[in-house]
Amino acid sequence: MLDTLFNNPLAFVFWLAALIISITIHEFAHALAAERLGDPTPRLMGRLTLNPLAHLDPLGTLMLLIARFGWGKPVRFDPFNLRHPRRDAAIISLAGPLSNLALASISAVLLNILFHYKLLLMTNPFVGIVSELASALLQPVIILGTVLAVFNLIPIHPLDGFKIVEGFLPEDYARQWAELEPYGMIFLIFLIFPFFGSSPILRVVSPIVNTILSLLLPSVPVI
Repeated sequence: MLDTLFNNPLAFVFWLAALIISITIHEFAHALAAERLGDPTPRLMGRLTLNPLAHLDPLGTLMLLIARFGWGKPVRFDPFNLRHPRRDAAIISLAGPLSNLALASISAVLLNILFHYKLLLMTNPFVGIVSELASALLQPVIILGTVLAVFNLIPIHPLDGFKIVEGFLPEDYARQWAELEPYGMIFLIFLIFPFFGSSPILRVVSPIVNTILSLLLPSVPVI
């Protein structure tokens, strides 16, 4: 994505905007789910907002710019405020990826509408320019939203998938699963970086992302 900055600066602006939108929606969804499940912690920490500055994580954003997978600033919640701590924690974690897939799906529908009515919209120069700009933004929103959702579903701490798995395991297994949490970042580093020529995590994420995009954006493999 960073190479786009030099090859096509305008396209980079749209990709950057899509990145900010995707991360903001993802983290806001976590905060909203926690609020609805009875925990005011994200709201008190200023996370129940659509202000991007509250949600961007420097390293996670950089990873999305470089490798097209990453994360936002984690939304903290207090399990003692939840009626069913493990289950509700899984729901809160799942809310982020689901919000990205929902945004990607809605964007795909809008892009499809713009494509089918492109000739009609072009008859009005102003409307035509707006539709072209909208199309230029919608495609990266679809791609980045899909990548962000799939990547965060990987069951390794601190990604959402870790808490989601824990929430659906029987109590004894969930306790053992939680003991892996301190080692999550170590696992993630080894899986992300291409120590042996290619990123292992990319081999897992790419087919899933491209399968989803084949439905939302036919003939657009991205990773």
